[in-house]
Amino acid sequence: MGNALGDVLGLAAGVAVSPLPVVAIILVLATPRGRPNGLLFAVGWMLGLSALGAAVLAIGGSSGAATNKQPATWVGILQLVLGAALLVFAARLWRKRPTDAAEARLPKWMAAIDRLAPVKVFGLGLALSAANLKNAPLTIAAGASISSSGLPPGQQIATLAVFVVIASLGIVVPLGVLLLMGERATGLLGSWKDWAARHNIAVMAVLFFVFGLKLLGDGIGNLT
Repeated sequence: MGNALGDVLGLAAGVAVSPLPVVAIILVLATPRGRPNGLLFAVGWMLGLSALGAAVLAIGGSSGAATNKQPATWVGILQLVLGAALLVFAARLWRKRPTDAAEARLPKWMAAIDRLAPVKVFGLGLALSAANLKNAPLTIAAGASISSSGLPPGQQIATLAVFVVIASLGIVVPLGVLLLMGERATGLLGSWKDWAARHNIAVMAVLFFVFGLKLLGDGIGNLT
């Protein structure tokens, strides 16, 4: 189980430092119903990661992700495909990054966050975790790695739970800061939001590149 955790902790950290979800949770926390909506967003986020990871575990368990403690061929192929996709995304983002970080703009949909009903805040957390172009491939890769580890089902679920907790730190930390500091957290969270907004594209490009190379290396290693 320790080896399986070591394989997925880096992927979890990559999910945790997603700039746009961090900006989104801070914007949610700044609304009049910041605390309850922030909790809903966090629950949606963790549920999205858990559901996607569990689906991969289920598929891996039914299709033999590991044989004699060796990853199945499809696991290596999946890692190669995900790694190549992340490298393509990295190249596109790097070309589109603003030359001046001060010119960076947030997506237009973020302007409507303060008007979202609680159920839509929950759905936003769900979407930004399970349907995010970076988080989904990393979560799928983590699920495939856990599934191919040869661990008993209970330990696979426990490993996935640790992955989800680590991957949720970027969401949970701002929420915890608000709950502990109250109004005093406004300035701190605002500075985090501004930094994440300015450097979102560059950070995403670098993360795509780093984890794309990692998945390619893992895929090649598993296939050979």
